[in-house]
Amino acid sequence: MSRSLTWILLGLLLVLQSQLWIGRGSVPDVMRQQQLLAQQRQENQQAQVANQRLMAELRDLREGKEMIEERARREVGMVKSNEIFVQLSR
Repeated sequence: MSRSLTWILLGLLLVLQSQLWIGRGSVPDVMRQQQLLAQQRQENQQAQVANQRLMAELRDLREGKEMIEERARREVGMVKSNEIFVQLSR
């Protein structure tokens, strides 16, 4: 009885240790997943910076175009093709 209990406990220990060191959820697998996660976070950070840069550029282009058009209308009298220009004198 004592010997069979020893073998059962030893077998159970081997099964638990194999799950800890081999396969999905094992220590090496978790470490590899953590490395992949850190790499993905770094890539996401770089993509976020690039997106912010593009959004700033887009905002500048939109505002810049409006500012240029407004200045051209005020200073040069620019008129679009379907508009009528009316000038009031005081």
